[in-house]
Amino acid sequence: QVQLVESGGGLVQPGGSLRLSCAASGSIFRIDTMGWYRQAPGKQREVVAIITRGGSTNYADYVKGRFTISRDNVKNTLTLQMNSLKPEDTAVYYCNAITTSNSLYWGQGTQVTVTS
Repeated sequence: QVQLVESGGGLVQPGGSLRLSCAASGSIFRIDTMGWYRQAPGKQREVVAIITRGGSTNYADYVKGRFTISRDNVKNTLTLQMNSLKPEDTAVYYCNAITTSNSLYWGQGTQVTVTS
């Protein structure tokens, strides 16, 4: 089992920045790929960015150049630095982990609201 706990969400004005963190615990040695997803009201959950254990990253087009994903395999944390935030970035952001046995885990989510 893997437990994921997000933190760092909040209210920010357009153009502002937020930094999300996800702390992993449990069977962390089994974690392979991690990622951030988001879900806005009335919409499906969508990928934001993913990162492999080796550090390879992939970003959704709508956040490229604005968001940066990183992970610390020693501290077992995942981070999402979000800059130049837009109102359309408003959503609940979820941390995700996939293990080497292809088990999927989700955090409880953290709310990000971008509004003036």
